[in-house]
Amino acid sequence: MDRTTKHDGRPMHHCDCPHCRRQPDGPVAQEHRAINRLVARADERSRRLLVGFLAQQHGRGGITLLAQITGLDRNTIVRGLRELYQPEPTHPHRVRRPGAGRKRAEATHPGS
Repeated sequence: MDRTTKHDGRPMHHCDCPHCRRQPDGPVAQEHRAINRLVARADERSRRLLVGFLAQQHGRGGITLLAQITGLDRNTIVRGLRELYQPEPTHPHRVRRPGAGRKRAEATHPGS
């Protein structure tokens, strides 16, 4: 598998922080690439929880930093932080809440 693609074929995010621009092969850039490899392989819920946890570990400015590193929206990261402290979901094997996501093709194009 190519380093620049996620497991589903979409391009992996490349961090554009000052550290990665200044030293693209430095230890900070390597860490950011490792984070993006993990994020690329996680499902939606795991991605939110992982990045939320990393933002929390960083402390002040963590949400902004992780948004820059991963390319995820700040609201997604905040949601992950909230989910870290919630009890287990009522549907533990689901990635999305019931009813979330795209409507079925049969519902949007009846009779097709």
